[in-house]
Amino acid sequence: MNITTDKLFSLLKEGIWKCLARIGILLRWIVLAGAAGVVLGLIGGGFARCITIVTGFRITHLWMLYLLPVSGLAIVAMYRLDPSKSGTNRVLEGISGGKYVPLRMAPLIMISTVLTHAFGGSAGREGAALQLGGSIGGTLGKWLKMDEYDQKIMIMCGMSAAFSALFGTPLTATVFSMEVVSVGIMQYAALVPCSIAALTAREMAILVGAEGEHFAIPTGIPMNAKNITLVIILALLCAAVSILFCAVLHRTEHLYQKYVPNEWIRVVSGALLIILLVNLLHTTDYLGTGMNIITKAISGEVVPTAFLLKMIFTAITLGCGFKGGEIVPTLFVGATFGCIFGQLTSFDPSLAAACGMVSVFCGVTNCPISSLFLSFELFGFDCMPFFLLAIGIGYLESGYFGLYHSQKILYSKTKLQFINTRTKE
Repeated sequence: MNITTDKLFSLLKEGIWKCLARIGILLRWIVLAGAAGVVLGLIGGGFARCITIVTGFRITHLWMLYLLPVSGLAIVAMYRLDPSKSGTNRVLEGISGGKYVPLRMAPLIMISTVLTHAFGGSAGREGAALQLGGSIGGTLGKWLKMDEYDQKIMIMCGMSAAFSALFGTPLTATVFSMEVVSVGIMQYAALVPCSIAALTAREMAILVGAEGEHFAIPTGIPMNAKNITLVIILALLCAAVSILFCAVLHRTEHLYQKYVPNEWIRVVSGALLIILLVNLLHTTDYLGTGMNIITKAISGEVVPTAFLLKMIFTAITLGCGFKGGEIVPTLFVGATFGCIFGQLTSFDPSLAAACGMVSVFCGVTNCPISSLFLSFELFGFDCMPFFLLAIGIGYLESGYFGLYHSQKILYSKTKLQFINTRTKE
C-alpha cells in the first residue's frame, strides 16, 4: 500500500492534535494528584514519625503497657463521634460503590492508631494510611466538585500517597490502590494520578524525616531444582498461613462481638488479655508493629512460635476494638514463618524470610502485582525468580480469603471466568 507524503503529514498532524487535546487532562492531574501527594506526604510522614516516637518511648518505659485499657476506653469514646464506625472497608466501598468516605475518618484513625502503638497494642499502620488517604483524597474530590468517577480516582490517589509516605514504596503504593478493590482487574485510568501522588508523597515524607523500609538479603543463590522445589513448598505453606491469619482475625472479631457485646468492656478485656500474655511470655516482641523482629527474621534470627504469637496478639488487639492495620503484622508473620522454614530446610533463611513475607502479603491482600513490586522495593531485583514463584503460588493457593470483606473477587484465580464475589471471612 502506497502512502503519500501528504497522507503521512495528515496522520502526524492528527496524532499531534489528539495528544494536545489530552495535555489538559495530564496537567489537571499533575496539579490535583500532586496537591494530594503534598498534603498526604506531609501528614503521612508526620504520622509515621509519631508512631516511631511513641513506640520508642513505650519500649523504654514498660509501665506504658499497663495503661493500655485506658487508651482503649479513649478510642471507644472517640469513635462515638463516628456512628458508621468507618474503616478500611468503607474506603474500598467508596471506590467500588461510590459510598461517601467521611473526612472525620482521618483524625480518628490517626489518633487512635497512635494510642494503640503508644500503649502496646499489636497492630500495623497501613490501615491508618489507607483510611487517612482515602478520606482526605475523597474529601478533596468532593470540595473540588468532581464527578463521581474522578472522586473515586482521588480516593485512590489519597490511598497511594499515604501508603507511599508511610512505607517509602511508591511503586507498590501506586499499584496497590488500583489492584486491591477489584481482584482480577485494575482501573488504569488512575495510573497517572496515583503515580504522581505516590511519588510526591514519598518526597514530602522524606522532608519530615520519615524513612522507608529496605532490607539487604543474600544474592547469587542458584536457581536450581532443589531451591525451586523448596520455594514452591514454602509458597504452599505460606498460602495456608495467609488463610489461617485471615480466619483468626475475622473469627476473633466475631467472637468478641458475639460474647462481649458491650464495646467498653470488650476493649478493656482485650487490653487486659494482652497484658497477661506479655507477663506470661516475658517478652514485648509482639507489641506494636514488630519491625525490629522482621529485621531479625530477615537476618536469619527467629523464635519458632513467633508467627503464631503475632497472629494471636494482633487478633486480640484489633478484634477487641483497638485501631491499626493488618499488613505490617502480615509481613511479620510471613517473615518469621519463612525464616523458620529456611532454618529447617537449609534454604537460605534470609531469602526464605523475604519470600515468606511477600507470599503471605499476597495471600491476604489478593494483590500479586503489588506484592511483586513490594519485593523489588524492599529487597531489590536480584532474587526476582524466587519472589515471582512465591507470590504466584501464594496467590493461587490462598483461595478467596482476604483481610477486607469489601474487596471484590471479579475473576476466578483458576479460570478465565467472571465470578464477582467477595472475599471469605
